[in-house]
Amino acid sequence: MKTKIALAALCLSGLSTSAMAVDCSGIPAWNATASYGGGSQVKEQNNAYKANWWSQGHNPVNYSGQWQEWTLLGACDGVVSSSSKSSVASSVIVSSSSRSSSLVISSSSSSSSVVVGNCASPQYVAGTSYAAGALTQNAGSEYRCTVAGWCGSTASWAYAPGTGAHWQQAWELVRSCGAVSSSVASSAVTTSKSSSSSSTIVVSSSRSSSSTGGNGRVPGDAAALPKHALVGYWHNFDNGSGVIRLADVDASWDVIVIAFVDDAGNGNVEFRLDPALNKAQFIQDVAAKRAQGKNIVLSYGGEKGTVTLNNSTNLANFVNSTAAIINEYGFDGVDIDLESGAGVLHGAPVISNMVSAIKQLHAMFPDLYVSMAPEHPYVQGGYVAYSGIWGAYLPMIDQLRNELDLLHVQLYNNGGLATPYSPQAYQAGTVDMMVASARMMIEGFPLANGTAGFFNGLRPDQVALGLPSGPRAAGSGQATTADINRAVSCLALRTNCASNVPLAAYSDFRGVMTWSINWDVKDGRIFSVPVGNHLKTLP
Repeated sequence: MKTKIALAALCLSGLSTSAMAVDCSGIPAWNATASYGGGSQVKEQNNAYKANWWSQGHNPVNYSGQWQEWTLLGACDGVVSSSSKSSVASSVIVSSSSRSSSLVISSSSSSSSVVVGNCASPQYVAGTSYAAGALTQNAGSEYRCTVAGWCGSTASWAYAPGTGAHWQQAWELVRSCGAVSSSVASSAVTTSKSSSSSSTIVVSSSRSSSSTGGNGRVPGDAAALPKHALVGYWHNFDNGSGVIRLADVDASWDVIVIAFVDDAGNGNVEFRLDPALNKAQFIQDVAAKRAQGKNIVLSYGGEKGTVTLNNSTNLANFVNSTAAIINEYGFDGVDIDLESGAGVLHGAPVISNMVSAIKQLHAMFPDLYVSMAPEHPYVQGGYVAYSGIWGAYLPMIDQLRNELDLLHVQLYNNGGLATPYSPQAYQAGTVDMMVASARMMIEGFPLANGTAGFFNGLRPDQVALGLPSGPRAAGSGQATTADINRAVSCLALRTNCASNVPLAAYSDFRGVMTWSINWDVKDGRIFSVPVGNHLKTLP
């Protein structure tokens, strides 16, 4: 379930600082008030830059480099800045669907002189401990390690020499090893450990080391979603709805989100079962549900939940501890449900560090299921304003759109919804509010009433509605199941709409999420039966 992405790839440079010219004639000047999506190019102070992800107001001169918004492509006069080791000479296009990927190398012609010769260094393997100065081969060229901690990273998507998105931060090109290889190095995660840096991820990928169990699936190996899916949160605590065994969750649910992981400090997270449940039994229940083709996903956050992601140490601990939980319990992936208590604000480190964490986890578990459940002020609220909490999730959504399986924005506990389609906000729980919320995520929408750029929409199969399961599940925002089904039909079939009608019938619109499975069981399955049955009737 991936779209095409373009990554900076094999870069050619000699041992001097000169490289091929960057033609800036068609590149616009950077604008402090404009917003830029990933892949956008700008020029500033006679240099060309490419946006790594969503950016606004951050001058590329000051925000280019490791884990920052911009990558320096080179000087417009053809001289690469001394702070950059190379300029882009070709690109790797990664196109994939249904969780299988292929790589196509597209090399540009260049007369730049590169040392050519036979290379005796070993083939690059992600996760190997490389000392500064160590040589390795990848994608037909030889590279020298410049930053040991990054060279030894398991995140090959980022640091594989010549092909990773940020390889220049860890390596320098030494020579071409004769003819360029037509193959691209594997991104498989190894179990090797690096002792070069305390922030290096030291986790064994369950894809190579964990038992598959009776269902033939390993942790992080998500099952394919049905075309229209019913998603529900199972909570690991009693808030009046009671605690139920995972085994007692009925078969109508396609994705069961486990709520919630706990913040254990310094970036670490841990999963604590309610005392009424047995851990060994719970692990068996997870395996049994997965054997039925269900995705079982661990959620960060909730109303009172927090994570600690303020620095590189927090980040490393967060990734390590999450991977350990996935391996121990057999979960298929993670869900991001950070709310007000987690400090999600524009520019907060939790946003960029969460993006990095998900990308690293995705490198460890290539079939990792990833979903998000933000409250609507953090998403569609970006239409009204683009600062503070308003639209604060949008940079994270934009940067993770290639890893994201499902976005189900919470349309409850936050009142009505302001949209581009009506001068008045749509009332919560109405067909128009549900349809408009999904349209904004699929069709895109202007930010801050058109003053801060435009959010480019997601694929319809990445979008679902998020609603309470019944009158006791949330403080407000309840919708009748008849209206929920009507909104789904409007989005998927373009029939039975109210006043708000989508531009097209989004036949791949994914479905509906609810809080919660526990409340649905408590209330006699008043949500899962009618909504689940309706989803099954859609073509």
